[in-house]
Amino acid sequence: MTRQDLVGGGTDEALLGGAEAERTGTRGPAEGVGYFARFGVTETLIRETLAAALSRGGDYSDLFFQHRVSTSMSLEDGAVNRAFTTVELGVGVRVVKGDQTGYAYTEELSQEAMRSAARTAAAIADGPSRAGPQHFHVFKDLPQRYVLQAGWDAVRPEQKLPILEGLNSAAFQADGRVAKVSLSFSDEHGAVLVADSTGRIVEDVQPMTSLYLSCVAEQNGKREQNAYGVAGRAGLEFYSRDRLERIVREAVARTTILFDSVQPPAGEMPVVLAAGSSGILLHEAIGHGMEADFNRKGTSIYADKLNKPIAHPFVNIVDDGTNEHARGAINVDDEGNVPDKTMLVENGVLTTFLHDSISARHYKVKPTGNGRRESYRHAPLPRMRSTYMLPGPHTPDEIIASVKKGIYCSNFTNGQVNIGAGDFTFYVKNGYLIEDGKLTRPIKDVNIIGNGPKVLEKVDMVANDLVIDEGGWTCGKDGQGVPVSQGIPTVRVASITVGGRNA
Repeated sequence: MTRQDLVGGGTDEALLGGAEAERTGTRGPAEGVGYFARFGVTETLIRETLAAALSRGGDYSDLFFQHRVSTSMSLEDGAVNRAFTTVELGVGVRVVKGDQTGYAYTEELSQEAMRSAARTAAAIADGPSRAGPQHFHVFKDLPQRYVLQAGWDAVRPEQKLPILEGLNSAAFQADGRVAKVSLSFSDEHGAVLVADSTGRIVEDVQPMTSLYLSCVAEQNGKREQNAYGVAGRAGLEFYSRDRLERIVREAVARTTILFDSVQPPAGEMPVVLAAGSSGILLHEAIGHGMEADFNRKGTSIYADKLNKPIAHPFVNIVDDGTNEHARGAINVDDEGNVPDKTMLVENGVLTTFLHDSISARHYKVKPTGNGRRESYRHAPLPRMRSTYMLPGPHTPDEIIASVKKGIYCSNFTNGQVNIGAGDFTFYVKNGYLIEDGKLTRPIKDVNIIGNGPKVLEKVDMVANDLVIDEGGWTCGKDGQGVPVSQGIPTVRVASITVGGRNA
């Protein structure tokens, strides 16, 4: 199957943690396989490609097929100024030999192209060939965490445009200071299929959508800009009236409050992280250090801390692939393993790392369903899904009242993290001063600087108001981006360096 055709026609068991697929009856080897039958993918094609991949003695091989149709539409100055669709189709071939990985991919799903990619990936090994699977087992009972009323392939542009026009009008009406509104709407539909040398075939249809509103406000010749957006593995029904009203309300409020915002004093002080999007700090400064490949290589500060206390006993951290319709939800990871909730920190103790199949074999544990990749062009790595801290014993009011002088961080934009050591700098776009136990003046243009593991040790109060943020977060690692979710309850950190104005 070539790209032109597409446009014209519309290890062993230990490596996989002992996972065993469910046999679902017989099927002719030349018969198409699931969703990808439309592209000419058959069991024969899969079997022959896996045989070529194992021709030099690799321990294990898998194929990752992907089809994805992504559509984007932008509105600015009251009119659609950009709209386009991107189509991706291809297969990646991975061969594993020990801890080494050979990888190649092709955008052409023909026997010749796939065999060539397989032989390239096989070059990682150098030994006698291994037999590929003669029979396949197909997983049929995957979880259904993102069932849609209708797929995005059935939604017409005319159904999306009124949403953008309505948000544009509502943002101008919300505050007379709003001078410019920009909106972007994206959606995608498609599927992935994993077939491996143990005979497993796993397929998943994966939707995604996001909607962002950015506005510029003007007051007394001064301009401020901010934005708010939502995302999820959902269909058109995701954009309920309540959610659309929240997009406008938050985007306008986050922008206009900047006119009254000040810079806080610089220095070490207590910092309260607001529930929700403050989870970016948990994800970046702490979560990455718990991915098993960094620990297997000894580059993470957590490498020698497994089963040891790393936080107060009321701190519990989860990485979860099961939250229905969340951006970070998955029915199956990109190695064919069904994910669940993974308790990373339980009662303050680091209990496990986030594993793909290679790290799981190294640590002699089962994969945690965290083998993820950006696309068929990339090999999988241990990656987060939806990482959040569980509710604690305190209330948000208690936490704020406990701070004599500090800051409250409600909205982060960007930051930098040294994953190995956990050192970070994050930019706080919105927040408040805390003075004598009360939120007072709004703040902006603030950097907080610290070390993730040390900050985790200094988390001394955790509230009962966990919020999983709906923002369109994309996690970057080794040049790959994958969709994730994150969240946190209101949390107090005893002290962090705040880079505000000089006292």
